[in-house]
Amino acid sequence: MPATKATLEPGSLAPAFALADENGKLHRLSDYRGKTVILYFYPKDNTPGCTVEACDFRDRHADFLKKGAVVLGVSPDAAKAHLGFKAKHGLPFPLLVDEGHAAALAYGVWKEKSLYGRRFMGIERSTFVIGPDGRLQQVLRKVSVAGHAQALLGGI
Repeated sequence: MPATKATLEPGSLAPAFALADENGKLHRLSDYRGKTVILYFYPKDNTPGCTVEACDFRDRHADFLKKGAVVLGVSPDAAKAHLGFKAKHGLPFPLLVDEGHAAALAYGVWKEKSLYGRRFMGIERSTFVIGPDGRLQQVLRKVSVAGHAQALLGGI
């Protein structure tokens, strides 16, 4: 499947989504109207960078809540993988299942990647801050894991 050409910019409406979490509970963007949503896409559960990122969001989760923000992680992993990842690291926020890449395509993060000369499709680590009105406040692509959650807190 080719990568999407979606170009999302601050001020535009965030693409709607309806994804189940690790427990099968459905989450729709519209469910969070009136709240700030930190929607972060990550490549794979239990990999070094994704674990650091998730634990960083975990460690600052109370601070996000104090600012009226909810954190939602999204990857193409199955619910079972999310359950294990969440339990192993004590993650207090939902991990959404995007096995068919519908949300990743809508947000333009399903990209061709290259590792050791091998080309493949995967998630480009990205974060979207969606305002209470459903509009994008921040679009952060090719995110560096270190300090990412802390930097987000300063901007919401």
